[in-house]
Amino acid sequence: MDGTNRSFIITLTTDFGLKDAFVGVLKGVILSINPHATIVDITHGIPQGDLDAASFAVDQAYTFFPPNTIHVVVVDPGVGTQRRILLVRAKEHYFLAPDNSVLRYIFVRHPEAEVISVTNEKYFLPHTSQTFHGRDIFAPVAAHLSRGVPFHTFGETITDYLKGDIALPQKTENLITGQIVYIDHFGNCISNISKNDFDPEQLVEINIKYFQFERLSHSYAEHQVAEPLVIFSSHDYLEIAVRDGNAAQFLNIKKGEPIEVVLSETS
Repeated sequence: MDGTNRSFIITLTTDFGLKDAFVGVLKGVILSINPHATIVDITHGIPQGDLDAASFAVDQAYTFFPPNTIHVVVVDPGVGTQRRILLVRAKEHYFLAPDNSVLRYIFVRHPEAEVISVTNEKYFLPHTSQTFHGRDIFAPVAAHLSRGVPFHTFGETITDYLKGDIALPQKTENLITGQIVYIDHFGNCISNISKNDFDPEQLVEINIKYFQFERLSHSYAEHQVAEPLVIFSSHDYLEIAVRDGNAAQFLNIKKGEPIEVVLSETS
């Protein structure tokens, strides 16, 4: 990023919660360096250390932001160790995150991404603690980047970062096998099977645990209260839900649960 391509939008995704002052401190550091920054909270409700949930949340959110947005992801169980901090440029967006595979969706979708290891302490806070790199490194680096400090000023290019894997559905002619990859605040169970993976006209049934569904719903409201259903989520992934209820609790579904889509034979 240079002075003609600066961004004033910085997003935050953390597992800090909102009970303590951590999120406010991050924002204070950013605004002290760049008072013109616009800070957007994607979520601070990631379960503690849950890299799967954090990576999914960032993937679902970042494409709705304008080019040159800086996405800060602080879900960092390895804080204080020798793990690196990555600054990534991909698809006209910037990502600042620990080197712990939390950016796995970005790396899979954008193999051309440029990645540097953040090492230039000039852009850190003067005192760096062992337990709060979000405040001492992530926030000031994001703020300086938003002011137009060039991308490669923050460190050296690397290629040996942790890319991670994402769970992809397995397909045969008549069967798609996937898994639940995310459970949202409402208890909706979101799978890795997308609208692009099959033709709804071929649907025979959808199976998860002991439950069988023979049709896709178009809305929650077409069902009775507490009735389970299957619908495509707002991000076009197959979702198990319960009308006015919590599907994860009601159906005892957990992350990683297998889900099957059975299809009719094509003519």
